[in-house]
Amino acid sequence: MAAVEFSVSSQFGPTATPKNLPCVKPGDRIGGGGNFQMKRLLAACFSLTIAGATQADEQSTSPYATAADFAKYAMRLREQALLKVEPQVFVPTTSRPATQRFPWKTNIVTTVFWIGEQAAGNNPVPNHRSSWDANWTNNYGGFDTPDSSARRNYIPVAFIPRQNPFYCALPYNDVSHGQFKPEAPLVIPWFKQAYAGPGQSVCKGHWIAIRKGNRTCYAQWEDCGPFRTDHFQYVFQNERPKPNLNRGAGLDVSPAVRDYLGLAPTDVTDWQFIEVRDEPAGPWRSYGENNHFVIARRQTEQRLAERFSGAAKK
Repeated sequence: MAAVEFSVSSQFGPTATPKNLPCVKPGDRIGGGGNFQMKRLLAACFSLTIAGATQADEQSTSPYATAADFAKYAMRLREQALLKVEPQVFVPTTSRPATQRFPWKTNIVTTVFWIGEQAAGNNPVPNHRSSWDANWTNNYGGFDTPDSSARRNYIPVAFIPRQNPFYCALPYNDVSHGQFKPEAPLVIPWFKQAYAGPGQSVCKGHWIAIRKGNRTCYAQWEDCGPFRTDHFQYVFQNERPKPNLNRGAGLDVSPAVRDYLGLAPTDVTDWQFIEVRDEPAGPWRSYGENNHFVIARRQTEQRLAERFSGAAKK
């Protein structure tokens, strides 16, 4: 097909012909496609003509002599804009309580006791049994020796305890002669949630945190003492421990707690009640049929075993 002559009127310049349009040069050929392709070509040429005219107009009024000058100016504008952008601040819609539910009891004289301990000196009561377990030594699995040379990884080398080796005693018993003491439902914060029946202690097995310096250990309340079993005003309220033969001791701890915290036979610690859900991982989770974490782990293993067994039968 021969070259086609045509013209385009523009507000930016005189009538354009193929000779002065940037998209059509002398000798260019327009291929097949008829009027449709010709219209597309006209539209493209018209757009390029407008863009060229606009660029020429901007260059004629721009204060920047070269493209490099304009690029530097644009970069300065961008940096100024970034400096004006303030960082996002996320404001929480809810807040945590400022105080803990169970406050720390601070500077409490702390002594060491153990399951199977004989009565002697300042320990007038043997520890073959506890306030809540008449067969404590047998149920534990044996004598929880305090001799460090006969212990490894917080337990005796002679046997694996059947109860948690991280245990303690506090001077209150909520049960007397098989019945709850009158004040127990009133002073024990978790009494209602933990109640399991008449005369079944809600104190036995509860967890406490024990702090010495920058280390904190966790233990279950498994006996009552030292010396007293009625001092709820100290255990649950704000009184200090009463004077006694052990410098006014208000907490007994097991050899495992002693070893973890590096305590002397008589020392000073802080302690507080905690909920099971707030207890971090540690060796206190490892042993004991009375240990909440061991119980939960065994229940999970049992459910998995039952699930696999059921799947195998199908």
